[in-house]
Amino acid sequence: MRNLSLVLALLCCLLPAAQADSIASRRAEAEVMPDGTLSVSTRFLTKLTPSLSEALQQGVVLGFRLEFQLTRPRTTAYYLSLREWFDPHAQLGFKLSYQSLTGRYRVSIGSLSNYYPTLREALAAIGAIQGWRVLNPGALDPKKPGQVAGQVRLLLDISELPKPFQMNALGSDDWSLESDWIKLDVKDAG
Repeated sequence: MRNLSLVLALLCCLLPAAQADSIASRRAEAEVMPDGTLSVSTRFLTKLTPSLSEALQQGVVLGFRLEFQLTRPRTTAYYLSLREWFDPHAQLGFKLSYQSLTGRYRVSIGSLSNYYPTLREALAAIGAIQGWRVLNPGALDPKKPGQVAGQVRLLLDISELPKPFQMNALGSDDWSLESDWIKLDVKDAG
């Protein structure tokens, strides 16, 4: 009986890890710019669960959030964490919707939108960003890019779902979708 409990506990630990594979990083790079900002470029491979695909087809807008955290230099990262109360140091929202009249998918970042003929193409646009400036000018020393480190992740923002769906999402793995924190490959802009 004790061995069975151990096996069940191990299986429960493995299930969230398998779910986390539904968003995988394909690119995570950053450059320290001459003005002391950090320019982040990312690309993710996202697969929706059957429940999320069905909800999307029925008109539910899915919100995703790309988050950035600075991890080094430690003093700057610590200051940013205190200032933001341990929230990500920068975040960017993506919205995915299905337009049933046209049969196209719409991806929005703020007021900018793009339309895609297939779900695969639309999902490729979620979390894909080039040159995202994540820190204020002067936050980093542009002469020391080797001392800079950060991480990013992409996740389904459950708080963006309509209230009835938020209740379903709270206890369901079908509605949980996120990548692990991915370390950025930091390069020198010069």
